[in-house]
Amino acid sequence: MRKTALITGSSSGIGYELAKVHAKNGDNLVLVALDRLKLEELKKELEEIYKIEVHTIEKDLTLPDSVNEVYDELKRMKISIYYLINNAGFGDFGLFAESDWTKQEKMINLNITALAHMTRLFLPDIINQGGGKIMNVASTASFQPGPTMSVYFATKAFVLSFSEAICEEVRDKGITVTALCPGSTETNFHAVVMGDRNLLKERKKSSPADVAEFGYHSMMQGKRVAIHGFKNTIIAASARLFPRSLVVKVTRKIQEKKHL
Repeated sequence: MRKTALITGSSSGIGYELAKVHAKNGDNLVLVALDRLKLEELKKELEEIYKIEVHTIEKDLTLPDSVNEVYDELKRMKISIYYLINNAGFGDFGLFAESDWTKQEKMINLNITALAHMTRLFLPDIINQGGGKIMNVASTASFQPGPTMSVYFATKAFVLSFSEAICEEVRDKGITVTALCPGSTETNFHAVVMGDRNLLKERKKSSPADVAEFGYHSMMQGKRVAIHGFKNTIIAASARLFPRSLVVKVTRKIQEKKHL
């Protein structure tokens, strides 16, 4: 019997590539995102190539009750989720005192509230069915404060801490929870953050396909924390070795150079 993966933010970037990886490995899919046309295109492609079932749900997960609506719809359809992948998220750049609070609130709602709520709703079912896997997409931003992207870095720190804690809670129930921590990746994330501005000094970014493959295999291996790339692993480790006051100053300089 095929297992089913639910992937949020699956119309582009890492989520889109994760959908293809799961399809290639024979899993049915529930794809949740805002862009209905892209979801339908992906559904058609994956069903034709891999002969799997793909269900799409157009939903804005920043809105109240949206997560309940996703859960209730799948209950009505009698679809059980084995792989829960909380991928949806976005960021913003700028000084917090000058930020658009509406955008910051939506970021918190999506990056934290929707992720935690989705986990809370589906985890009991995963426990009751005797096994499953959860992957929450965090970031290398999870490991230090991020001046000029203060709320985004903080949301990703939550994702990492939350994922590690839940993993410990369910480790004796045949369930694993993985926090995937990619570094800078070639997605539309930076377009959302920067609008029409270019990241002229951004270092080479990873491909979302590479990150998705790495994330999938890390989840299947039951890794708690999966940092993509050797350099990112070193950077994450160094953030824990040096004084926080130094780390936050260095992070600010790096961020400002990226976003000139």
